[in-house]
Amino acid sequence: QVRLVESGGGLVQPGGSLRLSCAASGMIFMINAMGWHRQAPGKQREVVAEISIRSSTNYADSVKGRFTTSRDNAKNTVYLQMNALKPDDTGVYYCNADVRLVDGVQREYWGQGTQVTVSS
Repeated sequence: QVRLVESGGGLVQPGGSLRLSCAASGMIFMINAMGWHRQAPGKQREVVAEISIRSSTNYADSVKGRFTTSRDNAKNTVYLQMNALKPDDTGVYYCNADVRLVDGVQREYWGQGTQVTVSS
């Protein structure tokens, strides 16, 4: 089984910054795309950022210019640097990864999520 563990969430004032990390562990052969999603109470989960194995990135329009995602393939880790945070960025942030296991099976895995709260 693959486990994804997020860290770095917390409470921050508007305009502040947070850096989220997500480390994958398990019998991993390789990880293809990785990404970040978020979900606010009463709303559907939405894509925030995605990054390919070659570090090509895509961002939701609402975070372009403020958020940056990156990855360290040697560490099976993805990061989300969040700057100029707004109250609307509040939510539970989840990382995910498209993983090929050592036994050849490929599937999507999700972390448990980390709370990000942007408030004065």
